[in-house]
Amino acid sequence: MTARRRVHRVNAGGMTGRADDLVVEAPLELHLGDTTLAVLMRTPGHDTELAAGWLLVESGVEAPADVTQLRGCWKNDVDVIEIALAPHTTPPRPRSFVTGAACGVCSADQLTLGAVGPRSAQVLDVDVARDLPDTLREQQRAFERTGGLHAAGLATYDGRIDVVREDVGRHNAVDKVLGRALMDGLLPARDRLLVVSGRVSFEIVQKAVAAGVSGIVAVSAPSSMAVDLCEEYGLVLVGMMRRDHFNVYAGADRVRA
Repeated sequence: MTARRRVHRVNAGGMTGRADDLVVEAPLELHLGDTTLAVLMRTPGHDTELAAGWLLVESGVEAPADVTQLRGCWKNDVDVIEIALAPHTTPPRPRSFVTGAACGVCSADQLTLGAVGPRSAQVLDVDVARDLPDTLREQQRAFERTGGLHAAGLATYDGRIDVVREDVGRHNAVDKVLGRALMDGLLPARDRLLVVSGRVSFEIVQKAVAAGVSGIVAVSAPSSMAVDLCEEYGLVLVGMMRRDHFNVYAGADRVRA
């Protein structure tokens, strides 16, 4: 979602006024019964997917049957997602603060990723890896207008990206993509790669592990903790993607040059 605002463009010829498209940032409240679980700052759109992806880490949701309701509504002048969980699903601990668009790990209840699961045998071809950022960018329609959005997608090992989501927050974009996969019953996504338009830090790996993906392809660089966690959990991690080079930070034995 975008909004028009008047800006002043400065160039060699001076300063002129013009209208410009900006990305929308607005609050979304997540409700469980009468409890407000969290207030997320996000770009409106695909809000039920965002809530589903948020629940992956926050409550250990693993399958569509774990969530019995995700219903969007408008309450007290704010967007709300009403959540209902299956009796066997542990509800998230409510947050007492707003989770900003730049904040991912600050909303997490724990810094653990759970037990190490089976290692994937999928091999990533370097030519496929090299093309994935461009494939992602081709589906970033709002970014083309605003230049102010992150994107994420789930890719196959032959280079196809079926679902791309954009958001002002990079972790929100990831939550929307993984939430869609959860709702479609595609998790754990061991035959998929998470493709992100920005950097990779702890919370991105945490979400990837929760979704069971077997690798991450990032346009930018990862943090040291992200690399260590990908090594520990057996994820391929490639980043600093450029047309003539990129870095393999983890899982080099599953990358074919």
